[in-house]
Amino acid sequence: MKKIVVVAVLAVAVATGAGCYKTQEGRYSAGVPFSKDTIESRYERPADQVFEAAKATLDFNGALLTEGSTTVGNTAARTLTGKVNKRSLWIRVDEIEPRVTRVQVQARKSGGRGDVDLASEIDKQIALRLR
Repeated sequence: MKKIVVVAVLAVAVATGAGCYKTQEGRYSAGVPFSKDTIESRYERPADQVFEAAKATLDFNGALLTEGSTTVGNTAARTLTGKVNKRSLWIRVDEIEPRVTRVQVQARKSGGRGDVDLASEIDKQIALRLR
């Protein structure tokens, strides 16, 4: 009976603790899949202006690793990847309408858990740069 309980507990631990999550670039990475890690905002600004504000914010707070673009469906988006306080950060900027831009900030700790506090802080700093 003890063996069954131990096996059941281990199975639950593996099922909830291991898995994959999708980054803003569209790639999959190992980590905790059901952890909140993304903050989304919309701004009435051109996408280029919002992207430059996001880039400056990432440079100010940490290190900008890559800059690129992705296409999901028929929507083109520009992405930034960086490190802030030993945490991985992804920023996706895409244009919803001609004057409405969406920003998604995703942050993960080194163990693969989501860090919504850092994502929220970076999103707030992007908004302040747009003032």
